[in-house]
Amino acid sequence: MTKMDWHRLLQPLRIGEVTSHYEDGRSPFHKDQDRIVFSSAFRRLDRKTQVHPLSENDHVHSRLTHSLEVSCVGRSLGFRVAEGLKADVNSGFPENISAADVGAILQAACLAHDIGNPPYGHTGEDAIRHWFLDAENAYLLEGLSALEKADLQTFEGNAQGFRIITQVEYHRFSGGMRLTQATLGTFLKYPWTVEHTSATGSKAHKFGCFQSEVAILKTIADDLGLIPQHNNRWCRHPLVYLMEIADDICYGLIDLEDGIEMGILRYPEVEKILKPLLASEWAQYQVDLDSADNERRRLSMLRGKAMEKMVEAASQAFLDNQQGILAGTLVGELSDHCPATVRDAIREAKSLAKERIFKDPRKTAIEVGAYSTLANLLTAFLQAAKELIETGHSTFRNSRVLEMMGPSAPQADWTLYQAYMRVLDYVAGMTDNYAADTAQQFSGYSPPGR
Repeated sequence: MTKMDWHRLLQPLRIGEVTSHYEDGRSPFHKDQDRIVFSSAFRRLDRKTQVHPLSENDHVHSRLTHSLEVSCVGRSLGFRVAEGLKADVNSGFPENISAADVGAILQAACLAHDIGNPPYGHTGEDAIRHWFLDAENAYLLEGLSALEKADLQTFEGNAQGFRIITQVEYHRFSGGMRLTQATLGTFLKYPWTVEHTSATGSKAHKFGCFQSEVAILKTIADDLGLIPQHNNRWCRHPLVYLMEIADDICYGLIDLEDGIEMGILRYPEVEKILKPLLASEWAQYQVDLDSADNERRRLSMLRGKAMEKMVEAASQAFLDNQQGILAGTLVGELSDHCPATVRDAIREAKSLAKERIFKDPRKTAIEVGAYSTLANLLTAFLQAAKELIETGHSTFRNSRVLEMMGPSAPQADWTLYQAYMRVLDYVAGMTDNYAADTAQQFSGYSPPGR
C-alpha cells in the first residue's frame, strides 16, 4: 500500500529552495505565520463577514477574529498529534521536527484558511458564481476555455486563497508569500482543480486551485509526495484533517456564541448542545459556571472547556486513523471518526446555526443586497477589462474604472482569462464596507448627509 512520508510532508523548504534557514530564533514555519499576519490580505479579514455582515456589535466575530481562534485550536491539535507520533516508534516521524514545529505549521495554515474569502463571505462566493452563470453575462465569457469558464462560474474562496498566498501577496506572481511547502500543503484543503468538483467525496463547488495556479499545485504535490488520484487531483496532506476540524470546532461553537450575543439564541439552548461533552465532570464544571456574573462569561467558560474536550478527541482520532490518512484512504472528515458526543455536538451546533442564525431577517436582507453590490462591481470592471483585451484600448469611462485597480489593472497584451482573474483578485479582496461604498458610488455618488 502506497503511503505518504512524514519526512517529505513536513519539509521546511520553500519552492525552489534546497536548504532551509533558521534565523533570529524563528523556524521557517514561524516565518510563515509572520508573513501571513503582516499581509494586507490578512488584515482585510477584519472587515469581512464571518456570519453577520456589516455588524456594529464589537463582540461579534469577523473573519479575522475567527481565523485567529482557529489558529489557536489548530496549534493545539498539531502539538498533541505530533507528540503522539513522536512517541510511536513505528510512525516514521522525523526526529528533527518538533511538536512545536507541527503546531506552528497548523497555526500558519489556519491563519490563512479564509484569506481568499470575498466580501460577504459564502454569500459573496455565491454572488460571484451567480453573476457568471447569468445568461445576460454570457457574452463576457466568449473566448474562454471550458475550464476557465468553470473557474469563474464555480468561483471558490479556497482556490482564491491559494492564489493569494502563492501569487498575489508580497512577491507578486513570483512566489507570492513564499511559504514553506509543509504550510502550503496543510493549507490545501482541496488539492484538485475545478473539473473534480463532482468527484466522490468532494463537497459541492469545492476545489482548491484555479487553472492559473495548476503548475504551482503540481510542484507542491510532487515535492510533498501527495498521492495522485487523477489528473490534477491529489489526496490531502494529512495535516489538512486537523486544520479542517479546527475550523469546524470554532465555526460551530462561535456561531452559537455570536447568536446569543445578537439575541437570536438563548444560553440554555447552547448549553444543551455542549453539556454532553462534559457529562462525566459536569458537577465540577457547574461550580465554575455558576460563579460567572453574566451569560457571556458563563458561555466563554463553557465554550473553552468544550473545545478542550473536542481537541483531545480529534487528536486521538487522528492518531487512531494515521495509517488510512497517510495512505489517502480515510473516508469522510476527521470529525466522522471522533466519539459520538463530539460528532453530535458539531452537527447540532451547525444545525442550530443554520436554522436560526443564518435565517435571521437582518442578515438575510444584507446578503440579498450583496448580490446587487457584487454584480455592480463585476459588471463595471469586467466590461472594462474585456474592452481593453479585445480592442487594445479603453473608452474614457472604462479607463477610469481600470485606473482604480492601480498596478493590478489588466494590460492590453494579456489573455482574457488573465485579465478576469486580476479583476477577481481586486473585487474579491475588497472588504464588505469598501465593496458596498464602491458599488454605491458606481450607481451615482450621493454626498454624505443628503
